[in-house]
Amino acid sequence: MHFDQRTQRALRDVGLETDDLRAASEAVVEAVAEDAARLEAFFDEHDTVYSDMELAHSSADYPAHDVDYADIPTHADEMRGWLRFESWGVPVEDGRILDDGSVELRLGPTIDDRVRFAADRDRLR
Repeated sequence: MHFDQRTQRALRDVGLETDDLRAASEAVVEAVAEDAARLEAFFDEHDTVYSDMELAHSSADYPAHDVDYADIPTHADEMRGWLRFESWGVPVEDGRILDDGSVELRLGPTIDDRVRFAADRDRLR
């Protein structure tokens, strides 16, 4: 079970039993794995994506990025991986799929920010 001790105690205090905690933990793990697969599929489906990332070498409001691959493995409730574009790559973590069809990832140390990606610029406006 991946809930920390304080969370487990708080959930028990509101009436959840160990089996309930285990079921909730398993549901979270499954949801994270499904989201990671959907994020990878998003980048697999598009040769080029656009982002709301500010780049020093680009004057575009929503720069284009040629996608090479996304590899986003999971461990329990964590997702961490690598997003590779044509000429650069960045560690990623904690991604989510947004209702408008775009995705959001936390990009690692070189960017150190949450960034939205979409298949077209209009979704980012």
